[in-house]
Amino acid sequence: MDEFTPILKYVSRYINLTQGEEDFFTSLLKIKKVRKNQFIVQPDFICEHRSFVVNGLLRSYMVSNTGKEHTVTLAAENNWISDLSSYIFQEPATLFVEALENSTLIQWSYANEQLLIKTVPAFEHFFRVTSQNASAMFQKRILQGLSMSAEQRYNEFVNNQPSLIHRVPQYILASYLGITTEFLSKIRNKKIKKS
Repeated sequence: MDEFTPILKYVSRYINLTQGEEDFFTSLLKIKKVRKNQFIVQPDFICEHRSFVVNGLLRSYMVSNTGKEHTVTLAAENNWISDLSSYIFQEPATLFVEALENSTLIQWSYANEQLLIKTVPAFEHFFRVTSQNASAMFQKRILQGLSMSAEQRYNEFVNNQPSLIHRVPQYILASYLGITTEFLSKIRNKKIKKS
């Protein structure tokens, strides 16, 4: 049971489970350990699992027709990662999901999620609230990309995710922020000179 403590703590922020419901929930989970640079989702294959990050760091990204990588999501401890569209609709993925560090995940399958919702109705509330939160965060990220300068986006990232600034490789951070690696270097150098 200890191996599932992180996800039980996370879930308890949204819903209260009886011991029986908790036991049923954990019976549907599996631990997955992934190595740095290992993929857990790839385009053209259906994303079979939701993944909760216990420790480590992953990213989801797409590759454009010109071969350019566009990082969509960064997920460290106590965050989720998948190709959500592929998972929800059970259709081929469009994203890669890659471990940036050796990582431990807790996963459940789409079929087990459906069983969980039918068996423990409180999870309807859990998924509704967490989905709303995720949608709001994605909207915020899109609006920042449209309305903020590159430097403002970088500052926002530093303020909101300071623990990731030294864990995410520079080329991936640049991709996440929608700028070139060279421009990210200029922003960082400018900040160093100011301090």
